[in-house]
Amino acid sequence: MAHTAMSGNGTTAGDDPLQTAVWRLRSRACWADAAALLTPVTAGAALQRAALLVERCLYTEQGWEEAEDALRTAEALAHTDDERGAAACERGQLAYASTLHTVRDRADEARAALGRAAALIPPGSPGRALLDFRRGLLAENLTRSPQAARAAYRRAHAGATAHANPLLLSFTWRHLAGLALRDGELAEARHGFAESLRIREELGYLVGTAPALASLADTEPEPEATRLREEARRLFRLLGGVPTWLARQLSLPTPTPDAGAA
Repeated sequence: MAHTAMSGNGTTAGDDPLQTAVWRLRSRACWADAAALLTPVTAGAALQRAALLVERCLYTEQGWEEAEDALRTAEALAHTDDERGAAACERGQLAYASTLHTVRDRADEARAALGRAAALIPPGSPGRALLDFRRGLLAENLTRSPQAARAAYRRAHAGATAHANPLLLSFTWRHLAGLALRDGELAEARHGFAESLRIREELGYLVGTAPALASLADTEPEPEATRLREEARRLFRLLGGVPTWLARQLSLPTPTPDAGAA
């Protein structure tokens, strides 16, 4: 679900104004508007644009063709191993999202693309942490292998820590906590969900705050659990029903996301 968010990508003071604008739109679920600020004439810009549109698919279950087009452009402009690896990582994420949302079964494509990315992105590089996280998603949600998922999430967590990637850390905390909750480790789960929420609130990652609130609510006693779920519902409605999959967790109808906001 995550793209990189670190110093230089709009999340810290003194970043490039363009990246700051992209981050603000992205964090408020305005992926199309954020992508429109980027001209895909270089591999870096094309990859970032594709990543935004792939993320929109995961959160809204819409925009599949636009993401495919952006990804093909990024793949055509990629020339170095790092660029090719990053494009393959996005290809794997798009195929994963399509499979997860039952748009089309592309599980084999997702595995192949992430395998290709692993051959191109060296261990210890910033992009490897994101790749490890996405391999964990495949293991948890498609392969149904929690042990493999936990190992991948832990590698991603270590990489995100080493490369000062707070947004990715919020995802690794959240997914490790989810596995802990499944195993009945309530205190560990509560700590992980609380850390994920704290980071997202500090970054202003609004679109990821409602899921973090809802997850933390699952580990808290009443009346705190109800308060957290009500806050999650408020943010969910504020963003026009995004992320769509959160509606089931909050027992809410899924609104049709506004095209401008998505």
